[in-house]
Amino acid sequence: MTETSSDRQDPIKVMVVDDHPMWRDAVARDLAESGFEVVATAGDGDQAVRRAKAAAPDVLVLDLNLPAKPGVQVCKEVVAGNPALRVLVLSASGEHADVLEAVKSGATGYLLKSASTGELQDAVRRTAVGDPVFTPGLAGLVLGEYRRLASEPGPAPDTDEPKAPRLTDRETEVLRLVAKGLSYKQIAERLVISHRTVQNHVQNTLGKLQLHNRVELVRYAIERGLDDE
Repeated sequence: MTETSSDRQDPIKVMVVDDHPMWRDAVARDLAESGFEVVATAGDGDQAVRRAKAAAPDVLVLDLNLPAKPGVQVCKEVVAGNPALRVLVLSASGEHADVLEAVKSGATGYLLKSASTGELQDAVRRTAVGDPVFTPGLAGLVLGEYRRLASEPGPAPDTDEPKAPRLTDRETEVLRLVAKGLSYKQIAERLVISHRTVQNHVQNTLGKLQLHNRVELVRYAIERGLDDE
C-alpha cells in the first residue's frame, strides 16, 4: 500500500499569497476548514517573503501577479531560503511562458484558478510530499522544458571536482522514472514501494549529487540518457 500525505500525523502548514483580499481569504478559509493549518497569508511580494520566513509553511500557495515583487521572484527567494518549502502556484494565467518561468523559479506545481476546491486541496496535499502537480495539459509542457534545458550545454566541468557519488541501483531506477515524468505516486506503484520510500530515494539522490530541486535532477538524468532506457 502506497503512503500518501494523508498518512501524516500533523496537519500540513500552508501559507496563501494573493493580492485580492476576498480571494485570498476564501482560499485560506477553504483550506483551514478541510484540515490544513493556515499559518500565514500575504498580499504583496515583499510581505510574502518576510512572512514565509517567519511562518515556515510546508506549502506556499502563490499567485504570480503581485505588487511590490512578482510571484516568480518570491518563489526564487523563499525556495533559496528554505529548500524544503514547496511552492504551488495558483494563477489565473495559463500562458506557457508563465508556467515555465514559475517552474524554473522553483515551483513544484502550477494550478489554474479555475480549479475546484477539491482539486486545490488535492494539489496542496500532493505538493506537500514533493509531487509535481499541474493543471491538465501543462505537465507535458513542463517535461518538454526539462528536456530542452537538459539539451543546453551546462557549465564546463571542473577537472578538480571529485567524481559524482555512486547511486544505488534503486536510486538510479527511481531517477530514471523521475526523468520520464512520472509522479512519485506512479513511481511507487511501478516499483511496488511506498510513496515515502520514493521520497526518501529522491532526497538521498539530491543530497549525493548536490542538486537542489526536481528540474536539476531531471536535467542530470536526461544528460546521462537515463530517460531513454
